[in-house]
Amino acid sequence: MISPKSFASDNHAGVHPAIFEAMAAANHDDAPAYGDDAWTSTFERQIKEAFGPQAEGFAVLNGAGANMVGLPLMLGRYDAIICADTAHIATHETGAAERLLGVKLITVPTPDGKLRPADITGQAHKLGSHHEPQPRAVSISQVTELGTCYTPAEITELSEAAHAAGMRLHMDGARLANAAAHLDCGLDAITTAAGVDVFSFGGTKNGALAAEAVVVLDPSLNRSIPYLRRQSLQLASKMRFISAQLSALLTDDLWHQNAAHANAMATRLADGLSSAPGITLAYPVQSNAVFATVPAHVATTLRSRYLFHHWDEAAGIVRWMTAFNTTPEQIDDFLNAIHTAATP
Repeated sequence: MISPKSFASDNHAGVHPAIFEAMAAANHDDAPAYGDDAWTSTFERQIKEAFGPQAEGFAVLNGAGANMVGLPLMLGRYDAIICADTAHIATHETGAAERLLGVKLITVPTPDGKLRPADITGQAHKLGSHHEPQPRAVSISQVTELGTCYTPAEITELSEAAHAAGMRLHMDGARLANAAAHLDCGLDAITTAAGVDVFSFGGTKNGALAAEAVVVLDPSLNRSIPYLRRQSLQLASKMRFISAQLSALLTDDLWHQNAAHANAMATRLADGLSSAPGITLAYPVQSNAVFATVPAHVATTLRSRYLFHHWDEAAGIVRWMTAFNTTPEQIDDFLNAIHTAATP
């Protein structure tokens, strides 16, 4: 009997064995605190290797914290952030940007979670008006909250539009690895080469225990980040255990192995839904997320055995997430349950 798998979130997955081993290897003797250790030095070197010599990596504890450290590098007290209305900073961080940073979010409706250059230029008229919050940062999510991916060309267009208007481009990269795996490109192709200024590199959703990084690509922004990280409560005292996790992900492309597997499991699930009566995909499957429109009685039946979330209950849209440790057998078991529940 296959144990039921949680499809609610990739946060529900455990820790990859290689990452646990890296943490255990760091758990010997004493080491300097707050990042003055060999593991953090190794992680910082690997960030430069992955994203370019100008890249500076700063390990933090969680994704929301990474956003609250990275975004204020680009903002003044009267500034604003342009983002999609589905962005994590707008919907799932309890108003942290408004409360902690004291800035306004300018949310833009999008059909697929992705901003377009016109969404930036359409706000540029506010710059210079003392009656308006000043849009100084554009924040995009890669992967978006709808599971879709920005291509390198799309990110380049956004960065060019932002820079031309005197703004900077921030990327919430909680699932950056999944995007790169789907696009079959390096991490730098959708960050450094595309003109991103600051981004987060997510580890927790890709097999880590609790490890994220803020990566700064514009050297002019580096001066204040050590202080912001400390002030934002994101500086771990025993930093070596955070850095060891990130270093493990960046060693031998473990980040890609984990993300590619999670993506493949989502594709397997999506392909198996094609013959399920009354079930359709709500958005393209471009990562480890499957959004599907499911009849209410089918969702109720499935939730008696499996854990997952409704994304839009009124529209009947559910979200099913896969992870680095999802197995083909678990997907097939879930598909069998879906077909049984959906068949009259």
